[in-house]
Amino acid sequence: MAKNKSTQKVSAYNRWLNGIEAVGNKLPHPVALFGIFCLFIIVVSAICAMAGVSATGKLISNGELAETTVTAVSLLTKDGLAYIFSHAVSNFTSYAPLGMVLVAMLGVGVAEQSGMINALLKQTVKATPKSLITPVVVFLGVMSNIASDAGYVVLIPLGAMVFRAYGRHPMAGLAAAFAGVSGGFSANLLVGTTDPLLAGITQTAVTIIDPNYHVQVMGNYWFMFVSTFLITIVGTIVTDFIVEPRLESFSGELLGEEDESLTTITDAERKGLRRAGITALVFVVIVVACCIPANSFFRNEKGALLGRPASPLIEGIVVLIALLFFLPAVSFGKTVGTFKDHREICNALGKSMATMGSFLALAFVSSQFIQYFNYTKLGTIIALNGANFLDSIDIGLIPLMVIFVLFSAFMNLFMGSASAKWNILAPVFVPMFMLLGYSPELSQLAYRIGDSCTNVITPLMTYFAVIVVFAQRYDKKAGIGTITATMLPYSIAFLIFWTILLIIWLAISQATGGFPPIGIDTGLFYPAV
Repeated sequence: MAKNKSTQKVSAYNRWLNGIEAVGNKLPHPVALFGIFCLFIIVVSAICAMAGVSATGKLISNGELAETTVTAVSLLTKDGLAYIFSHAVSNFTSYAPLGMVLVAMLGVGVAEQSGMINALLKQTVKATPKSLITPVVVFLGVMSNIASDAGYVVLIPLGAMVFRAYGRHPMAGLAAAFAGVSGGFSANLLVGTTDPLLAGITQTAVTIIDPNYHVQVMGNYWFMFVSTFLITIVGTIVTDFIVEPRLESFSGELLGEEDESLTTITDAERKGLRRAGITALVFVVIVVACCIPANSFFRNEKGALLGRPASPLIEGIVVLIALLFFLPAVSFGKTVGTFKDHREICNALGKSMATMGSFLALAFVSSQFIQYFNYTKLGTIIALNGANFLDSIDIGLIPLMVIFVLFSAFMNLFMGSASAKWNILAPVFVPMFMLLGYSPELSQLAYRIGDSCTNVITPLMTYFAVIVVFAQRYDKKAGIGTITATMLPYSIAFLIFWTILLIIWLAISQATGGFPPIGIDTGLFYPAV
């Protein structure tokens, strides 16, 4: 009887997974989806304008908070149609994430092309004692998301191989790496491409309420810095005490040959890493030295490096990040022979941009969608009505953010792209929470937590099929259900403990009047309200 009951549970679970996959697979491609959204906004704006839909509330006007009534504007009028065609290019070129992401990828992409990041991952894993292998694999997974695909392509299969080499179950190593790379996607000790991407989308949404507010690229830095250690600890405990004990003992049978290039690091690569490290250190020292003088060009008009208005150091952080990757990568590439001359370096820059084609296509349609929201005033109306409703029920900051985390986690089950979802949610929730007095960076932070936690259990995550292929090297029966069942404990644990960290952070910050801040120059509250 107990066996049948267990079978029923597994069957129900698989049906749930199949349902999620079926619903998600019916969604159009994100580019097509935003094209549909644009058409939807055009039609809805005409209907709302005809119906005289409006909202009243406090908005920023001439730098001051004032009671304002906003009425819907139609795009199906002479002026509206003229706006669609005459502003299509400017909507795209003024899209805040566009420049920041492309500049950051110039550096990060060259680091990938040179082989530096792959060599660094291999060197770190090989130098790790057996007792620390689990936390190191999870930690490197979290850190590897700064280089986009490197974690998925290199670290996940490497994690499985390293666990196998130490006599542990390779599926546990694969799961630990996958948990770090994807479940801890937003956490990091450094600022990567995700930060400017999401901050840029948030910046675009902010203009609905306050065109003068500047969203900081490092607006979530302190919280995500601490989150890196949380994810590492939780991921280690789940791997060692929940996931690995449930796996059947590994017989040692391997389907195919191991790729030795994933575990072998050459003398040239070691030498290249040393030179890259020296280059990075010299660059950091120069930047720090430039920050020291009281009249430094990195300081703001008040002579400060931090605080508002944002200093050139903070506003130029994306360029500094690009250089921090680019210069050591060139040094590494020159040493190992990846880059023989400046032409190959320039080609690597071109290849980095070539990988951004899908992002550019999505950026074009999503920028139109957000600007249509602004022009039609629908985003403002939704934000005002939503803020008025939330203000009337007065559930408080912490419950509100917890609900938004859970909502973001649920949305992630059906749409894998973090930027695509934020392009949809930001124009609604960022202005709404700003009107309640909460900073845009806080809204972005709550979204990032929810979006990361369920990455490892949704079949719609871009690399999910690749993970299944990696797993089948050690378990020929492995499929979507196998991976999701293995990763579910990570998803639940990350969601619980990451949310608890957020609750504690918010409670302490509220009690102390803003300490600790959630990022560089950012706290919980939107100062204008």
